[in-house]
Amino acid sequence: MLSVVQAIAGSIGGVTRTSVQGAIRRRYGMFWACVALVPVVAINIFTLIADVQAGAFAFTLLTGVAYQYFVLPFAGVVGWLLVSQRYVRIERVLAVLPFIFLAYGASAVLARADWGLVARAIVLPQFHFNAAFVGAALALLGTTLTAYVYMWESIEVAERAPGLAQLGTVKKKATLGMAFETLTFLFILVATGATLGKHHITVFTAADAALALKPLAGSWASTLFAFGLLGSALVAVPVIAGTTGYVAAHTFGWPGTLNSTFRDASAFYVVILSALALSAAICFAGFSLIPLLYGASLAAGLATPVTLFLTVRLARDNITMGSHRIGPWLAGAGWTVTAIMSIASVLYLIFLSRP
Repeated sequence: MLSVVQAIAGSIGGVTRTSVQGAIRRRYGMFWACVALVPVVAINIFTLIADVQAGAFAFTLLTGVAYQYFVLPFAGVVGWLLVSQRYVRIERVLAVLPFIFLAYGASAVLARADWGLVARAIVLPQFHFNAAFVGAALALLGTTLTAYVYMWESIEVAERAPGLAQLGTVKKKATLGMAFETLTFLFILVATGATLGKHHITVFTAADAALALKPLAGSWASTLFAFGLLGSALVAVPVIAGTTGYVAAHTFGWPGTLNSTFRDASAFYVVILSALALSAAICFAGFSLIPLLYGASLAAGLATPVTLFLTVRLARDNITMGSHRIGPWLAGAGWTVTAIMSIASVLYLIFLSRP
């Protein structure tokens, strides 16, 4: 599903030379741009808090020093990177970091999972219509299909500005990238399911997860989990903060890209730095990381159908895309994903309203 959405977002970025948010503003005006902006920024901040804290926790797992000592340095380094470095350099760093996620694969192997059972669960998944299952499914969808992911895809493509003849290549790259991310996500599920899930261990922080993995899968599994957590944060935090700046700038018509200087795009960079500062400050409130991540994923799942609807509609719009609008098969897949997200959101709200 994520490959479908990324391909659609990449097409919009390649044709319009702006983000999905910028295209919404151009085509549908300020009202719909704000309708899309509010949930995107709110979920971005919510997720940013969780990911900044996750990055700090990763250093705690590796050093034993309290995570509070790493929050400001971590957020500060990301802020410096986004303000001082040009887009091409940032993209190169972000392109290399996902290889750290291979640590999750090693962690899954060390967890000694029943791979036959894993394969059967993938082919024949079980469904349970209750609040816990529907909520977990929505959180899973929300953390993978959250708006900042495909907003960033459109921003990346717009920044690279490929020729219209290369749109097919753009879609293929988006699909391959999401295949790698899906495999990484599978490794995370296997590593935690074969250890924490198998032994019915409840965790509230990243430290709890890593410490619980140690006696069940060995110290290397715990260490690799920490490296994977750090890699995830190093990728997510710059992307979320950068996306927040872009969607604000594209909504209100401010100048600003990651190729701009601070003097030329002060409002753009102030939004980015403010998002990082706010997230870092809230990290000191001491919220438990796992519930925070779960809550962010749930909120993202509930908010995603709105921006997905506008994204697919834009990609099929003659005025916006001209002769390069997406084909009926990709559009059908996009509407299917939107429907799945909408149904999951409605079911969750129904279960949540029950006594």
